[in-house]
Amino acid sequence: MRHFDLVIIGTGSGNSIPTEAMAGWQIAILEKGTFGGTCLNVGCIPTKMFVHTADQAAAPANAEKLGVDAHTDAVHWPEIRDRIFNRIDPIAEGGRNWRANENANVTVFEGTAHFVDAHTIDTGTGETITADRVVIAAGSRPTVPDIADLDTTGFHTSDTIMRLDELPESLIIVGSGFIASEFAHVFSSFGVEVTMIARSNLLLRHEDLDIAERFTEIAKNKWNVLLNRKTTRAEKTETGVKLHLEGPNGEETVEAHQLLIAVGRQPNTDLLHVDNAGLDTHADGRIKVDEFQRTSRPHIFALGDISSEYQLKHVANHEAKVVRHNLEHPDDLVKSDHRFVPAAVFSNPQIASVGLTEEQAKEKGIRYVTASQAYASIAYGWAMEDTTGFAKLLADPATGQLLGAHIIGPQASTVIQPLIQAMSFGLDAKTMARGQYWIHPAMPELVENALLALPLD
Repeated sequence: MRHFDLVIIGTGSGNSIPTEAMAGWQIAILEKGTFGGTCLNVGCIPTKMFVHTADQAAAPANAEKLGVDAHTDAVHWPEIRDRIFNRIDPIAEGGRNWRANENANVTVFEGTAHFVDAHTIDTGTGETITADRVVIAAGSRPTVPDIADLDTTGFHTSDTIMRLDELPESLIIVGSGFIASEFAHVFSSFGVEVTMIARSNLLLRHEDLDIAERFTEIAKNKWNVLLNRKTTRAEKTETGVKLHLEGPNGEETVEAHQLLIAVGRQPNTDLLHVDNAGLDTHADGRIKVDEFQRTSRPHIFALGDISSEYQLKHVANHEAKVVRHNLEHPDDLVKSDHRFVPAAVFSNPQIASVGLTEEQAKEKGIRYVTASQAYASIAYGWAMEDTTGFAKLLADPATGQLLGAHIIGPQASTVIQPLIQAMSFGLDAKTMARGQYWIHPAMPELVENALLALPLD
């Protein structure tokens, strides 16, 4: 039985952990799927490449109000798909080959691994190994809900929908979160008739309520949005799929050529048999870790979707840096910083957020003030003729410290960055607004005006 100084399970952010400082260590890297993890292969990177293309396809529809007569002639799905994956697939394979063939101290095992005990791992390749230290970075996978006969429909998840052979005429999306909303934008921009099915009364219901309500209102004007629906049964048809629903009006059905299940993601903990290693887990399956990313067994670390409440690549990357340091410097541990974790939804319109929602502030009993600023009231908003976007800020009225920021509108994921910076470095709203120049007329004036509108003590 081979022994290793370090075993890393998962090649997303976990693949960045081995460094030159570990050149003297014997390291095993275990991967059950494609090298690079969710973000590279089926998540952040390909989806945003599709989103950017969708933005271009959708742009002519907004041109008329600017006095421009434009139109989209055609969308060539195979070319779009192949352009994206002809770039991504070689990166994934190159990463695998580099680790397997060019790192003398690294051994790659390709199989579904699981723990035998706290120091012993079945690699899923027919070989069992032991290790002094283990990093679990095994990620997550799409959740598939319990819907009768769903498995007969040939449904898709976010793992497979981007590699369709051809663009369908119609698509049902079961789900109402960020994955569902991004794919609704992509496929509708490419001319697909999109139906979204949500169990709740809002899309993106985990966002600040004002943001979720505005996004739902906009979405209803673009897609067939069915709220407060429970999907009870799926049925394969000659042309695609039919779903049976229960809702406010009783039973109903919807049909389309393709079906996307996008109700969330679940950690891959169950595949690892972590109970054999004596690891504590949360009720949702995530592995419990402390501020140093250590599990209940101090020689085992975990990071990313397998342990974090934030299913975000930038969080996994941050945690990987923490784990790397703590492996190299066990007597000088550093903590992960999850104080101000931002997130974005790359739908249309974009949404970005950081910190508390107003509902969370109320629930926690935190004293706050709030202010909103519309894109329509700044000069660049006039240029874009944007009538729906806005920024909403929450702040401590006594200190002016920002508690939360929420933006819906063009380039929200970029416009929010100075607010993330202010929160991270303790810059109060008044100093931020008045202590620097703001380029006029540019979109960041949205932030400046929202800061100035906060009714601070």
